[in-house]
Amino acid sequence: MRYALLALVLASKLTAADLIVPPLTEGAPQPGKRATVITAEYVGTKVHHLIALPDDWTPDWKARGKHWPVIAEYTGNYYPGSGSTGQAEGAALGYGLTHGKAIWVILPYVAKDHHQNEITWWGDIDATVSYAKTNIPRICNEFGGDANKVILCGFSRGAIGVSFLGLHDDEVAKLWCGLWAHDHFDGATEWKGTEWGSPLARYRQEAAIRLKRLQGRPLLVTQGSGAATVRSLLAAQLSAPSWTYADVDMQALYGKFPNESVKHPHTDRWLLRDCPQTNAARDWFERVTASDKPSK
Repeated sequence: MRYALLALVLASKLTAADLIVPPLTEGAPQPGKRATVITAEYVGTKVHHLIALPDDWTPDWKARGKHWPVIAEYTGNYYPGSGSTGQAEGAALGYGLTHGKAIWVILPYVAKDHHQNEITWWGDIDATVSYAKTNIPRICNEFGGDANKVILCGFSRGAIGVSFLGLHDDEVAKLWCGLWAHDHFDGATEWKGTEWGSPLARYRQEAAIRLKRLQGRPLLVTQGSGAATVRSLLAAQLSAPSWTYADVDMQALYGKFPNESVKHPHTDRWLLRDCPQTNAARDWFERVTASDKPSK
């Protein structure tokens, strides 16, 4: 069994202030701020995604021949104990990874009534997947995203979702040049009481089918806990060196919980902190998006 393990040297104190997630603003998307977007398909509802354009974005990007990588993100479930709101507005993972150097998109889970974003699990699975299929290409065309450099990431529910939703079928799987999951992974744990995540044997069989759609593209998996199960699952289903695994020791980063930065070790906020783990994840992103292949 082989797996790639990032060497992480832990630092318990800040050497610089944590990044601050861009402010949420009204109006059209703009550099350095998050904007709410309700697409034509969902006018009159509360279904929406968020987008933050790169710090160096300008409206004349097309004339300049400029393109940027895209980081798309799925958030965790509503879980007050960890500080997770389940809402797109609570996301931080993608910004921490790219710190203003990519188009950051927080995708919704479309509720079954198609009138709002779902804050627990998937809502209408087909509608949620269709939203990504429609809007990732649309965002690339409208704002200069490089369709060959789109990475899907997620925390907790979203970590499962990068495969459960992002590899749901061949069409949506083709959108991504790589995947990153933090804290959980599709098929690792039984989710009792759900139709999709139980019983474990069937769930793992279905997850294995989804994972085959990755077809050798890079996968980064980071975990604050539950490492052995996830590593074993990945090693059984994927060949090295397509995937990279890293432990993130939250206690070494933050000390006791709760603290002034985070409530719980199950969090996506650690990417906002300047530390070896963050640097390793950013290096992975840079490698995966370094290709000079022309945009689709």
